[in-house]
Amino acid sequence: MESHEIFSALAIYPPVFLRLDGRSFHRLTRTCDKPFDARFHAAMTGTCRRLLAESGLNPLFAYTFSDEINLYCTVLPFGGRVEKLDSVAASYAASAFTLEYGCTEPVAFDSRVVPATPEYAVEYLAMRQAEAWRNHINAYCQAALMAEGRTAREAAAELRGMKAAEMHEMMFGRGVNLTETPAWQRRGTLVRHGVYTKEGVNPKTGERVTVQRRGVTADEDLPLFPTPEGRAYLFSVSGL
Repeated sequence: MESHEIFSALAIYPPVFLRLDGRSFHRLTRTCDKPFDARFHAAMTGTCRRLLAESGLNPLFAYTFSDEINLYCTVLPFGGRVEKLDSVAASYAASAFTLEYGCTEPVAFDSRVVPATPEYAVEYLAMRQAEAWRNHINAYCQAALMAEGRTAREAAAELRGMKAAEMHEMMFGRGVNLTETPAWQRRGTLVRHGVYTKEGVNPKTGERVTVQRRGVTADEDLPLFPTPEGRAYLFSVSGL
């Protein structure tokens, strides 16, 4: 039987990205706030937290925007078997998102493995962050046109072929400066292992104290990855 599992032995060496995308999430997001829904964003961030802390995939960090998650892995479980990595990552993400969002219907993610080197990893993240910016612009423009009475299809047709600068001006004319929207909408969110500050009470004195704890934290005010500041940030969180 194993001889018929033609890809079961296909393996890859780290580092790699596991890229996860929500499948047919447009149906799920029909009831979301437009252009961006804070509850949906929180569920995606929570899914990343679970992938880092509980999935057994052991990524160094997760970069997410919209319905996309990129896991950067320098050590791989399952002997690096691609089928196993993809199936576990996609199924775990779907289960985690279901819990985080409180879904009442099944959801699915697809997964792919992207071979990387530390040098290419920065380039790859820069490309995904650029896609986050394009997604951000399009989401605002689409929402604005639909608020003015266009259907989703009409809005998409009107935006087709428009350059980013034209779309930026379109929103500026409607009183929205896209460079001043929340950073997580423009540049995505990076979820990583790190140190966070927590307030508590000293059990002996009853005084309020601030302590540091290690755990999974989300950075929602990211620099642009191709810049010196962005490269320094990526090095600080992962050694890239």
